[in-house]
Amino acid sequence: MIPYHEIDPVIFRIGPLAVRWYGMMYLLGFGSSFALIRYRLNRERNVMDDAKVEDVFFYLIVGLVVGARVGYMLFYNLGEMIRHPLSIVAVWNGGMSFHGGLIGAVTAGLLFCRKNRILPLPLADIVMITAPIGLAFGRLGNIINGELWGRPTDVPWAMMFPGAGPLPRHPSQLYELALEGVTLFMIMWFTRKRFSLPGQSAGIFLVGYGIFRTTCEFFREPDPQLGFLFGLLTMGQLLSSVMIAAGAYMLFKRRQST
Repeated sequence: MIPYHEIDPVIFRIGPLAVRWYGMMYLLGFGSSFALIRYRLNRERNVMDDAKVEDVFFYLIVGLVVGARVGYMLFYNLGEMIRHPLSIVAVWNGGMSFHGGLIGAVTAGLLFCRKNRILPLPLADIVMITAPIGLAFGRLGNIINGELWGRPTDVPWAMMFPGAGPLPRHPSQLYELALEGVTLFMIMWFTRKRFSLPGQSAGIFLVGYGIFRTTCEFFREPDPQLGFLFGLLTMGQLLSSVMIAAGAYMLFKRRQST
């Protein structure tokens, strides 16, 4: 069994202000994504004027954060939102959904493209190739916080997580970091020139993330307020199946157009 070294979630404090590791991971993810988007757009100026990079990134961040919170409440904690509607803004209590964040970011991106008369699919290809970077930093934040742990197991690399009871568990955060973050980024980066039709990279992301997330969910402890859906699937697997279907449809349509 691998020992879990508990880390203080607060990096440092300045008076009442606490700088936390999880927030730092978000900043690192956004910063890395922004740098790579700017790099790609500088090389593909036919997609969008460089002056609009900051604008589109602002749209995407707002859409991502709002969508992640609203998605979490709708998908994972609907009962609490119905009982206490204001809980939707209580982000300090935790609870962000990747699938909700994706919906929010896509919606914001479409609004930006419509406002600025930009084709959405080429922009989506550039933006989504950076998404695994943010996912990797997010999962690193999860492991630092000792949250979203895996199911009980006796594998040699199992960990004991504070607050997860006396049983050793899968470090599913690391599985997701490796698959949804590192592996998915490498796949998308090294296939970006081979699959160059608009929408193909976005489709690969949707299918790849959906498959990796579905796989990792077999090792991750389901959310206690939901448990298993239909006695078999987790909410993450259900939502990821929709992503796989959407991504496969995009790739099929792109192939038909050739």
